Amino acid sequence: MAFNEDSRVKIPALLHLVRLGYTYIPRKEQLRQEESNIFPELFKQSISRINKGIEIEEIGRLLDELTLKLDFDDLGKEFYKRLTATSGIKLIDFENFNVNSFHVTTELTCKNGEEEFRPDITVLINGMPLVFIEVKKPNNKDGVLAERKRINDRYKNKKFKRFANITQMMLFSNNMPYEDGVIEPLQGAYYATSAYSDLQFNYFREEENLNLTHLLASESDEQENLILKDNNITAIKHSPEFITNKHYNTPTNTILTSLLSKDRLAFILKYALTYVDEEIKGKIVTLKHIMRYPQLFATKAIERKLNEGVKKGIIWHTQGSGKTALAYYNVKFLTDYFQKRNVIAKFYFIVDRIDLANQASTEFANRGLVVNRVNSRTEFLEDIKKVSVVHNSSGDREISVVNIQKFTEETVAIKDLAYDINIQRIYFVDEAHRGYNPKGTALVNLLRSDESAIKIALTGTPLLREVAKDFDSKVLFGNYIHKYYYNMSIADGYTLRLIREGIDTTYKMQMKEVLDQIKLVQGDIPKSKVFAHPKFVRPMLDYIVKDLIQFRKTESDNSLGGMVVCDTSEQAKTLFDYFDELYGVQEVQSLGMTAEPSEKYGKENQVLKGALILHDTNSKDDRKEQVKAFKAGDIDILFVFNMLLTGFDAKRLKKLYLARVVKDHNLLQTLTRVNRPYKKYKYGYVVDFADITSAFRDTNDNYFKELQGELGDEMLNYTNLFKSAEEIDAEIHEIKEKLFHYDAINAEIFSQQVSQIKEKKELLELIKVLSNAKELKNIIRLKGLDEQLDKLDFFKLNQLLNVAQAQLDKLNLIDSINSDAETSNLLNAALEDVIFLFTKVSEEELILADQLRGQLKRTREALLFNFDQKDPEFVSLREELERIFKKKNLGEVDQEDMRDNILLLQSIYDRVTELNRKNNLLKAKYEQDEKYARLHKRLVENKGISAKEIQLHQALMNVKYQTDEQLINNKNILDNEAFFNRYLLNLVANEFVKNQSIKLDYHTTKSINTLIAGEYLHEYNSYL
Repeated sequence: MAFNEDSRVKIPALLHLVRLGYTYIPRKEQLRQEESNIFPELFKQSISRINKGIEIEEIGRLLDELTLKLDFDDLGKEFYKRLTATSGIKLIDFENFNVNSFHVTTELTCKNGEEEFRPDITVLINGMPLVFIEVKKPNNKDGVLAERKRINDRYKNKKFKRFANITQMMLFSNNMPYEDGVIEPLQGAYYATSAYSDLQFNYFREEENLNLTHLLASESDEQENLILKDNNITAIKHSPEFITNKHYNTPTNTILTSLLSKDRLAFILKYALTYVDEEIKGKIVTLKHIMRYPQLFATKAIERKLNEGVKKGIIWHTQGSGKTALAYYNVKFLTDYFQKRNVIAKFYFIVDRIDLANQASTEFANRGLVVNRVNSRTEFLEDIKKVSVVHNSSGDREISVVNIQKFTEETVAIKDLAYDINIQRIYFVDEAHRGYNPKGTALVNLLRSDESAIKIALTGTPLLREVAKDFDSKVLFGNYIHKYYYNMSIADGYTLRLIREGIDTTYKMQMKEVLDQIKLVQGDIPKSKVFAHPKFVRPMLDYIVKDLIQFRKTESDNSLGGMVVCDTSEQAKTLFDYFDELYGVQEVQSLGMTAEPSEKYGKENQVLKGALILHDTNSKDDRKEQVKAFKAGDIDILFVFNMLLTGFDAKRLKKLYLARVVKDHNLLQTLTRVNRPYKKYKYGYVVDFADITSAFRDTNDNYFKELQGELGDEMLNYTNLFKSAEEIDAEIHEIKEKLFHYDAINAEIFSQQVSQIKEKKELLELIKVLSNAKELKNIIRLKGLDEQLDKLDFFKLNQLLNVAQAQLDKLNLIDSINSDAETSNLLNAALEDVIFLFTKVSEEELILADQLRGQLKRTREALLFNFDQKDPEFVSLREELERIFKKKNLGEVDQEDMRDNILLLQSIYDRVTELNRKNNLLKAKYEQDEKYARLHKRLVENKGISAKEIQLHQALMNVKYQTDEQLINNKNILDNEAFFNRYLLNLVANEFVKNQSIKLDYHTTKSINTLIAGEYLHEYNSYL
């Protein structure tokens, strides 16, 4: 048995789940409905128990109904509604969660026709497979990403739709601590909810002191023995490594405790999942979201405060952490919280700008809330006096989005409020660091309109001491309820670090000359007029457009967008007018760029398309459509003044051009428009025309004062927002050092040099440096290091990164083919990806390559499923696969080869599938113990043994039972190999010769003994 994750991660995780109160289902007792993996008997027993008086026929109809719902193309939305419904037949009893049934099993096959996969661990609630867990051993080659890629590939496959729809949560772990701040995490324990593609990993960092003595049931030696026997690895029972990995504080077991202890699981299933409708390229796409851990702990903190009688407080979560989503989750949670107390909750989300009201309304509506817009004092007075909290005919949850921008100074507290004692109003105040009104009266009076209301302030930049002069903001909002800082958000991969780019020296000189000319011609005029002057605006726009096109070119990514934050609305209009007028194909070419026809957007003669977003330009609907178009990639650059600086979330926005100094909390809000994760980018870039250095320093100082005043010396929680000059210099030095021995001028020679590298270590180092260079090319350029780097072309360097990666893949494949290991590494390599890399690019070849890749994937996986890789028939099939790759250089694969190989692979696949079918029948006879299925086959192949298969089976089963019992009860038996062999020799002689009357000579008896001992000792040693 090959060294794998079973003893180090999977079996300890199963045992930990048993400690958490789950009952283990042995593999031979997986009595499931194949089309959905629901366990019918468990389901019927559970539904009958939690729904007193229900008829068994009704449960049968319910099961049929669920199977139909799982067929919908809705990512399980209808199933989830039914799962969490509180009326009708309950699928889960959330009020008395412990009365539900909780089971766990391993290797539960998800199968549809010939397609199948088997999650390592499946968790069932009331017989429904709602959670699965995939594990890998520590330091595995591709980390947890390999499993994410597999799930993405599987759930894109419509044949697995039902399994995607029924799954509520997935956990992935290679039992290692987190590596913070990485875009593509390789190690750690992560959680996600289902997706048809693009699965989103989430960190989980426990914030509560869980009472493990209360949480963990007493350990059961009987259950441990059952799991070890069922997985046929009794040999590890007493090993020190296994004992270490069973501990509750391993990374895998820690996340299991945090997410799958019964109280937490109840919370997650009921409150932490939501469906979100998003418009992507003109189509509404339904996605499924799961709470991030800061949102979960903020919600639990709100609950604690309410239990203590506290009715106001501040949630400080950094930008990009999902504060609107947090409010939505709390509408779900607090509705039930108050309903249990016979109180009906009524929710308000308060903003101070129209664009924020629009955005919040859209986000709430996309999550299924009915949104009531309140845009004036009169509308607010009407709404707050209504005793009813639900005004829609469907009875869906509601929230009122209150925009107080137009509230006048005459706004007063409501004196004659018709208050119903059974109604609890809850105000979420967005961006609570702002005063909302120069004198603060609108916000104060709005909140005082109901003195009994709960007030939850949301902020990402808590400069609360600077908010308003007329009232004490801490008195108004209360103390902090929960906090989540920039550094943690960066560490968790929810936000990116920023790199500030100052404009280059040549441009600064040009601007100085332009300003002097304007002053000379027009005398003393306000700066705002100067900055909006055509002589100033035109060279600025030249710089911006050239920079954005160069940015896209060096990243090889035309989806990247830019935003210009202008000094005034007048400057924004002038910039946009000039952009709209001049930046067609010819003008861009004059800047040294080329404009391919495929890059054109908008007007026929434009290479880029822009939009002007101002409150007094175009209609509200026009602006809304322009924002959608930008998010979809149909607009390349936005020109703004005050709009879209807060709350605007477009992941593709990676270049921010600051044409003015933004101060205080507004600066932090503005900067973080470019810090959202997108693809594999590590940074957001801020091009600073206005020199924000001093403004940022002042903002930083205020932020630190707030941290110190409220939390003590926690300034380090913010230090990572910008990448430091020292860090950048160190990486540049590493790039220069590594590239010194390569031709960095001629890309073709560089490519040839890379192709000659045979040492994997050298390639890995080069790939790391090339990856860093791709991210830092702007900084290298801005620091004027082009000459020192021999004028390196980063566009070509990016291509070379792909060449170097392809060379590494090829070396791995060659090693796999030439490997003499018992289990060929060829089968573990992602061959279908490697072969695809080396195909030529014509339409027919791409189609053939896709067919080849698909057939290769099926064949490789079928071979991997085979557990007897010494079987002569298996060896023959594997050698045929190797010959396909050995007979020709991979770089020369042509259409004819691909067609031939597809036929060959189909033949191998058919034969190995049949071989696997027969092997699995035999394995089932030995209670899924692969060791004994292999032993059975070797004994049948042994011409010196004259016995019927039924005799061999009975003898081997008796040996299995007795040996497993010895291993369970005697922790030292495998440490004494000579004793173990003597024990088996006597056992074999007794069971084969005496009990089954199989005639054996001493040599054959010893041969059988050696085979059995070898299987157990290999199993034991492979897990140490």
